[in-house]
Amino acid sequence: MDKLRFYITNHLSILFFSIFLPLFAIASVIFMIKLATYTSMIQLSIAEMGELYLFVLPELFFYTLPIAFVVGAALTLYRLSNDNEMVVVFSLGISPSFVMRILAKPAIILSLMLLVDYLVVTPYIKIISSNFVDHKRSEARFNLSASEFGHSFGDWMLFINKSDQEKNRFEDVVLFNKSLKDEIIITAKNADLLNHQGVLQLQLKEGQSYSYDNETLKEMLFKTAYINDVLESSDTVYKNLIDYWTNDDMRKRKDQRLSTNTLLSLFPVLSLFLIMALGVVHARHQKRWIYLWLFLAIIVFYAASYLLQQKLGFHTIWVVALGWLIFTYGFYKRLVGSRF
Repeated sequence: MDKLRFYITNHLSILFFSIFLPLFAIASVIFMIKLATYTSMIQLSIAEMGELYLFVLPELFFYTLPIAFVVGAALTLYRLSNDNEMVVVFSLGISPSFVMRILAKPAIILSLMLLVDYLVVTPYIKIISSNFVDHKRSEARFNLSASEFGHSFGDWMLFINKSDQEKNRFEDVVLFNKSLKDEIIITAKNADLLNHQGVLQLQLKEGQSYSYDNETLKEMLFKTAYINDVLESSDTVYKNLIDYWTNDDMRKRKDQRLSTNTLLSLFPVLSLFLIMALGVVHARHQKRWIYLWLFLAIIVFYAASYLLQQKLGFHTIWVVALGWLIFTYGFYKRLVGSRF
């Protein structure tokens, strides 16, 4: 029995990785395309792009692992059946339920890993990723350069004649502010852009300040002056796991994820009867469109998990799970249980 368990598990692991790696690569490419849209709004270094990719890894694993397992397990049994090895196994008195128990162990472990992924890991990673992107977007507003149109820096209009973006250093700077009681114009020969924990400072050197109204004109010379502005970025605070799932922030979205992602996490376990029904065949008497049936089964399960949630809410979990088990058990009983 142990040799049979090892034999089936070994074949499963080979097919699983041969399916998982292409799926994971395709999902990664899709994410990289999405990442390219970020670069049109914010500047990202190669290291920062790698960091964003690491943030999305738990989500990529969540959507590719269950599909790879179900498809890999069904194709493993189908390949063994076509080689008449499953017929030999059953002729020795080993029941299909024993083969199912062999597959049940990795299916349960995978489902538990997926539950931990979306319940524990993904919420924390999503908050970190969201805060990271928000910071980069806020900083992008201050990607200052020489321009005849000027820049908005807080309440000031900023005009730059020369700029060194790598060092955040500027020359021949003019600032104008008319939101105060007196209209103010400031000129400076040099300016440096400093960032102190979200507070941006424009350090002006060797300049003059003019303020005027209808009656007076004031002039002031300075060696160093500072103009402050605060980044428009408010970090989302992650307190703990329970607080994340119970607070009212994006409540509707969280409820949807709880019901839908729970079902997707349980997909490997709930599909054991389907795996047996599609994978176990008699090579001479049974020909099955296994790829078509696997494709349709995945589409039906995922569509039911997403669409029924909009009407049934949390009841979607037991409705879809029970309905899927009844349907796949009937499929298994008809195609496998009655023959082997």
